[in-house]
Amino acid sequence: MQKFNILSSILQNPIIGIVRASDADAALQLADACIAGGITALEVSLTTPDGLDIIRSLVKRYGDNAVIGAGTVLDAATVRLAILAGARFILSPSFDPEVIQTCSRYQIVSMPGVATATEVVKAMEIGADIVKVFPGDAFGPTYLKALRAPLPHAPLMPSGGVTLENMETWFACGAVAVGVGGSLTAPGASGDYEKVTDNAKAFVSALKRIQTTSACSA
Repeated sequence: MQKFNILSSILQNPIIGIVRASDADAALQLADACIAGGITALEVSLTTPDGLDIIRSLVKRYGDNAVIGAGTVLDAATVRLAILAGARFILSPSFDPEVIQTCSRYQIVSMPGVATATEVVKAMEIGADIVKVFPGDAFGPTYLKALRAPLPHAPLMPSGGVTLENMETWFACGAVAVGVGGSLTAPGASGDYEKVTDNAKAFVSALKRIQTTSACSA
């Protein structure tokens, strides 16, 4: 996929499932469960052992039927390794210009983590495609709304704290996508991957119900 197609795919199906586990087998089962439930954009956190191998396996297994990215990417060297493993987008918990520039060099979607308006602007100036507001649960949806008041053009995505109950509010407050972690994948910790699939189906169903005219709850 070219960068434009990857970004378009994410924005058309704007739920990114965060895959983070204690071992590679559990991560693969989490990913399979999310995809079975209809969430096909997945961030494989590189805090997971053998994270690059997991990306390779998922890309080989699903091809263009899923969009697999790398998360918790902290430096440009890791960006390159993730791209070689097949990652189609890169997420970071922090803002590093070299990470964004490396993504741009190889035409890979970049999603740096930010917390302030200053960081949002700097990330966009360097070429970030989507700006991840992190940790989302520390700020809440109204913070996103506040950021968009002076920066209505900013492509913001909260990560952390997104649940079935508040996802509509996040989108109403201006999110272009959401990163969903524990509220989606937590049952996998006890081996209940069917519940992860059920959660994914519930998130996809909720997304379909969300109206773009929804008011942001203060």
